[in-house]
Amino acid sequence: MSGIHKYPTISFRISPREREEIEAKIFVSGMKKKDYFVRSCIYNHVCVVGKKETVYQIVEKLQEMQNRMKELAGQIKNEKPDVTNEEIRELQTSYEDMLKAILWMLDGAKYLWQGNTTGVEENSPDSGNC
Repeated sequence: MSGIHKYPTISFRISPREREEIEAKIFVSGMKKKDYFVRSCIYNHVCVVGKKETVYQIVEKLQEMQNRMKELAGQIKNEKPDVTNEEIRELQTSYEDMLKAILWMLDGAKYLWQGNTTGVEENSPDSGNC
């Protein structure tokens, strides 16, 4: 039957600012929105294990941010900015969200590059340590 779903829908309202922060975290997680929300709600945290594809997307996003910042710096240096203060504030907020989300993801994956100083063997997130 058309229009009848097997499982109920859960919805809630959030502010535009909260949505921006959530969207940034979903992007860096590489997960589908549904999976991100389910894990976040059920387990009260989301453990992200980076995939090659996700890392490439993050690098591309950082390169876009860097190029845009260089472009703006050049405009400001030449005293011919084509951007308003409001646009700069929006960029700042957007970039802050993305950088916070990337740092959040890297914090969850720090076991990959930090040495084990406790002498106790640690498990990877795939083994239930997360």
